[in-house]
Amino acid sequence: MRRLLATLLFAALPLWAQAFGFDDVAELARRTAAAPWQAPDTAMPPALAALNYDGAREIRYRRDRGVWRDGPFELQFFHRAGRQNQSVLVHLVEDGQVRRLGYEPAAWDFGRLGLDPAQFNEPGPAGFRIHTALNSPDYKDELVVFLGASYFRALGRGQRYGLSARALAIDTVGGGPEEFPRFTSFWIEQPAAGATAVTVHALLDSPRAAGAWQFTVRPGDSTVVDVRARLFLRAPVAMLGLAPLTSMYQHGENQPRPGEFRPEVHDSDGLSVAADGEWLWRPLVNPRAPIASSFTAQRLQGFGLLQRDRKLASYEDTEAHYELRPGAWVEPVGDWGPGRVQLLQLPTPDETEDNIVAAWVPARTPAPGEALDFSYRLHWQGAAQQSPPNGQTLQSRRGRGWAAPEPGELQYIVDFDGPALRALPAGTPPDAVQAVVTPLANARLIHAHAWPHPDGGWRMALRVQRLDPALPVELRAFLQHTTPTSASALTETWTALIPQD
Repeated sequence: MRRLLATLLFAALPLWAQAFGFDDVAELARRTAAAPWQAPDTAMPPALAALNYDGAREIRYRRDRGVWRDGPFELQFFHRAGRQNQSVLVHLVEDGQVRRLGYEPAAWDFGRLGLDPAQFNEPGPAGFRIHTALNSPDYKDELVVFLGASYFRALGRGQRYGLSARALAIDTVGGGPEEFPRFTSFWIEQPAAGATAVTVHALLDSPRAAGAWQFTVRPGDSTVVDVRARLFLRAPVAMLGLAPLTSMYQHGENQPRPGEFRPEVHDSDGLSVAADGEWLWRPLVNPRAPIASSFTAQRLQGFGLLQRDRKLASYEDTEAHYELRPGAWVEPVGDWGPGRVQLLQLPTPDETEDNIVAAWVPARTPAPGEALDFSYRLHWQGAAQQSPPNGQTLQSRRGRGWAAPEPGELQYIVDFDGPALRALPAGTPPDAVQAVVTPLANARLIHAHAWPHPDGGWRMALRVQRLDPALPVELRAFLQHTTPTSASALTETWTALIPQD
């Protein structure tokens, strides 16, 4: 019934009278939102449903059957299996004509499973991936993957998959159980010979929302995805998260893990926010209980979950290579108006579970039936991570030094570096650079000072007293250059949220 409804709605549209494009999918989304929601059919053949993670990975799309294999971008697909029990409809847009892909048993290799793909007649794949010559002209690497709900992730040159993006987040914080909208249909435009970008259109649907998304993917050292969206709500929501990012943080320099040979394990080490002329950096944590925080802004310049630490020695994992995981930076196109960057940090026992979510929550949520248009540029960054113009946080180390801390005392070492610090005149006295520390919640400042680091930049040491052991501590700090006539910020604002003990 769900596929029949989508087919009827799609057939009723005046498509292909002109070139297919975003407005066609947006009109389909408007009509979809006006109709009652229908749950997707997740029934699968028992042989596919019984597969575990490793079994599902045995099913591979044959490389010699890749769509547009002779062009600059090539399509391959994921088979439904195990937990990936929802299919999507995939359409190709070629020479102005739209055709839907069917199921081709000969295109699938079931490896050691001993299953015959001819016994299946799947309604569609679980998702797809786009390949291009990203790292070498002789081989097409994976560039971007769309798989599961509205998740997608991309790579720049020399990167390994890490965090993911989503199209939309609903009630991630507050409002009861989180709702996960999903892409139900895709339209992929065939790139011309020599093209440097590929465009994907998608229809999103969920119990309380429907929308149209367009992704234009441009590979490079930092792969850029230009995103355009038009959203319609069916019913009110408590939290509407735009451009959500999802990542994993298990432990790191600010939260060591006893007994673990790897000093750090994470896909992202911090949240960066640029808004209202200020840059903020929040080191991530793996809390014992869920903890939510937010940064209110009148005008957002950008936000992202970044992997600033790019050294193998920081992780000592020669298999996972966390130092090669990308950071993702959201750059709004146009003025998104007032709102907040919402950060949710959940507990995770290991690196197999994503536990970090960041999204932009507009101050005003559209009424049901009202169109919300927004666009942004999503940068998948490697060694060149987004950074403030003055100075940024290099590392945040929590722990004791030679002297044992008093009960409830917290000690931090924070290193900063950047153009403003490097531009300080030779011989600048240490007392001209001040550590400006503000306890925002549940803390009393004991001591703070800063001095030049032997390897460049400056180091800040601070000690605070936690006032209530049952509550988290929130701190705010930056380095400031003070002269007899002026004071100027040398760094972004380091703002730590330390969970309760």
